Amino acid sequence: MELISIEDVQAAADDIAGTVVRTPLLPAPWDDELWLKPESLQPVGSFKLRGATHAVARLDPAAQSRGVVTHSSGNHGQALAYAARAFGVRCSVVVPEGAPQVKVDQIRALGAEVRFVPRARRLPEAERIAADTGATLVPPFDDRRIIAGQGTIGLEIVADLPDVDVVLVPVGGGGLSSGVATAVKALRPSATVVGVEPLLAADAQESLAAGELVVWDVERTYRTSADGLRTNLSELTLAHLRERLDGIITVTEEEIAATMGRLAREARLVVEPSGAVAVAARLFHADALPSGRTAAVLTGGNVDPAVLASVLTAPAP
Repeated sequence: MELISIEDVQAAADDIAGTVVRTPLLPAPWDDELWLKPESLQPVGSFKLRGATHAVARLDPAAQSRGVVTHSSGNHGQALAYAARAFGVRCSVVVPEGAPQVKVDQIRALGAEVRFVPRARRLPEAERIAADTGATLVPPFDDRRIIAGQGTIGLEIVADLPDVDVVLVPVGGGGLSSGVATAVKALRPSATVVGVEPLLAADAQESLAAGELVVWDVERTYRTSADGLRTNLSELTLAHLRERLDGIITVTEEEIAATMGRLAREARLVVEPSGAVAVAARLFHADALPSGRTAAVLTGGNVDPAVLASVLTAPAP
């Protein structure tokens, strides 16, 4: 299976310039060796805008005229809707029942059509729409263009912190971690790239240990509050992670909640549960990580207000 290259990531950086925000690398107030990459500051509140913009930019005019479709619990759907609007392209988003309402509302506000389906039907329904309308299916992670677009985060981390020693990156479907690992390993070979996922959705850790794709059903992965990390890897992302990721650790729901509260109180950054897992790894599992200058990717900030209110009162770690 052909993996993406650093040249693919650099080409993506050119495609997304002007649409995607180049987010800063901020020092953590409580840790002199930790920097935060707040993708929550993107116009749609998450890193997903990078891959979606790159994917839409690569469509030829005929394909753009037929529109795009995807399936998403929220963040990728928002990102594709935003990118499609920027290019004047029609967009449909298939959303699993139970997705956070704040994300669904934002998808609609960006002009996309939303279709609700049971959790297990999201991909089949998106494929049906693509077959019926001729729209291009833009997957959330299982796509070389998406992986390359997400990898631009790695380019920016190394540019802003050239002597970075450790990069912590959340793992859901694996598109982000595949792209970031590709960029960081190419530009800073001595750096260690570690994936982080919820203990209640640890299929990626199990897949890497087994050396083959291990799929958890939705009843298992939907136990975690980190809704953006409930998706299993694909064969494409697993191939990237086996080659380029140095390891993967898990964090608990309690650790995620406490980290969200600390980020809000001390770093003035609002993050959703999925966006907090990388920092949670540093806060609660530093003994399992290499020492040195560490960058943690905060993937998104589209959190339900009630959830945010609850974590602000959680005990500080």
